Amino acid sequence: MTPTEIAALIAAGAFVLLVVLLAIPLVKLGRTLDETTNAIRKAQENSDPLFTGANTTLDHVNTQLDRVDGITANAQSVSSNVSALSSLFTATLGSPLVKSAAFTYGVRKALRARRERGEEPVGRHSRRRKRGRK
Repeated sequence: MTPTEIAALIAAGAFVLLVVLLAIPLVKLGRTLDETTNAIRKAQENSDPLFTGANTTLDHVNTQLDRVDGITANAQSVSSNVSALSSLFTATLGSPLVKSAAFTYGVRKALRARRERGEEPVGRHSRRRKRGRK
């Protein structure tokens, strides 16, 4: 064997060693990709019931929201009816009620003032009596 053949043999051995060293990570990477593919497949198979349950839940939520919309519309109708009734009451009974309350307050205040003065009669006739008494 000549020195060139020995050098070629060493180079070939080094190349085989390099290929073996690079093949090990490639095989491990291939196994990792296989496991990843299996995991994705299992997740896809298990996600169908999850999405079905989510769709069912969303259907129930939409039904409940429709009911709440109906309730809110009824509450708004009741609120507007109460407002109209309050306006009608104020227009019909409010003014006379306020006037009668003011009148009774005035009468009560006048009677209290008369009592505080010692129940003396007030007016033109009371002055005549005073003159006559003197």
